[in-house]
Amino acid sequence: QIQLVESGGDLVQSGGSARLSCESSGRFYSIVTMAWYRQAPGEQREPVALITSGGTTNYTDSVKGRFIISRDNAKNGVYLQMNSLKPEDTGVYYCYVQAIITPGGSFDNYWGQGTQVTVSS
Repeated sequence: QIQLVESGGDLVQSGGSARLSCESSGRFYSIVTMAWYRQAPGEQREPVALITSGGTTNYTDSVKGRFIISRDNAKNGVYLQMNSLKPEDTGVYYCYVQAIITPGGSFDNYWGQGTQVTVSS
């Protein structure tokens, strides 16, 4: 099992920056993909950015050039640097981890509790 602890959500003015952190703990064999999702009020949860174990990143179009996802494999952490924030970036941001708990095991999915990011205009 993996526990995810998120931090960094805040109230930010439009054009400002914020940094989200998510650190994993527990017993597992390998963490594969790490990602951030967000859910705006009244909307479905959507992927924002992901990073593979090899460091390959992918972003949803609306955040390209503004957000940067990174990971620290020593800390089993994933981070999201958010710049030039816009009101439409407002939402609850969730950390996601895909992991293998035991060697030869299947991929399991884990979610953080969510952290609120509010961008004021």
